[in-house]
Amino acid sequence: MKFGILIIVCLALGALAANYLVADNGYVLINFAGYTVEMSAPVMLLLLIFCYIAVRLTVRIWQAPAQLGEVAAKARAKRANRRITQGYIELAEGNFAKGEKLLTKGIRSSETPLLNYLAAARAAQAQGDTERRDNWLQMAQDQDPEASSAILLTQAELQLRNDETAAARSTLERVIDRSPRSGEAFRLLAEICLKGGDWQTLESLLPKLRKRLGKQQLRDWSVKCYQGLLADAGRSKADIENVWKRVPRNLREDHELVLIRIEATTLAGEHLDAEELIRKALNQQWDSALVKRYGQLHTAEPQVLLKRAEKWLKERPDDPDLLLAAGRLCIRSQLWGKARSYLEASIGGLRPVPEAYNELGQLMLKLKEPDKASAAFRKGLELSWQPSSLPRLKVDAQ
Repeated sequence: MKFGILIIVCLALGALAANYLVADNGYVLINFAGYTVEMSAPVMLLLLIFCYIAVRLTVRIWQAPAQLGEVAAKARAKRANRRITQGYIELAEGNFAKGEKLLTKGIRSSETPLLNYLAAARAAQAQGDTERRDNWLQMAQDQDPEASSAILLTQAELQLRNDETAAARSTLERVIDRSPRSGEAFRLLAEICLKGGDWQTLESLLPKLRKRLGKQQLRDWSVKCYQGLLADAGRSKADIENVWKRVPRNLREDHELVLIRIEATTLAGEHLDAEELIRKALNQQWDSALVKRYGQLHTAEPQVLLKRAEKWLKERPDDPDLLLAAGRLCIRSQLWGKARSYLEASIGGLRPVPEAYNELGQLMLKLKEPDKASAAFRKGLELSWQPSSLPRLKVDAQ
């Protein structure tokens, strides 16, 4: 603009200079509709320049209201953006009421009204006002109907955080109806199923979450899902096997899952099948929980299980869990002396467990040695409980 004005000024000065310095400065004659106008060329040039300036000035005056409106709008938007930024700062600092007020004041001047409404909804819930939360979400819906899925996802997330499980599930079902490939909706629905024990639905969601969850989280959720399905299989061997066939191959060696399968198999009365499952799992990878469970099996021939346990003891003679299992199997086989030896060896190692003291105490009662039974029970209790900060009571000798 400044450069244009400079050119006009230079042309005007040049025309004036030409008018006085040039001997023959030109002649212009205009004859139109019976009117004749005569002038020199420099004067004609000056008139053209003045006409140009007049037109530009008229245009600027004509555009001035609109330009002033734009300037005012930009100023309002700038003020709104400052309020929004401060609003988010207040939310981050935990000042939810002030943050909500700043985010929603002059919201129509905001460049991101949808984000303002969603943030205001979070602030309202943080203050415990779910009705106002839902009002802000509805305003967001009215503001941008095309963002319906994102708004509903926010609503479901907030409902889930507020323990409105049924409402959150209903909202997520609406999202899935509108956006069948919404990974976030599937993830939130899976959280609800995990929390509520809806293992059937969770199982159907797991394949859709492979790209949404990390490998470890997906594995953890899958293990919990199939643990629940196995626990719910009842006392039917067929149902247990049906669930196990659906377990992914990479999870079938998970000892937590194997242990749940063994518990379900035991409840179904299939003790020999449970023994075989434990034996195969231990041959693949040694696990203390499975070893303990082996010693708790009730079969018609506990001596057979004892022989296998003693075979393992040749390779692991100091394993306290295996010694405990062997002691329990000896008790079921009514081999009292042998049971006592195994149990005392178990509690005499580097890692005694309370269960071994309890079994030894029960055995001592069976053998009519109450003092030794009491001592075993007492040591087992001391091992079970954390040391107390209270001073011990002194017991007077009788």
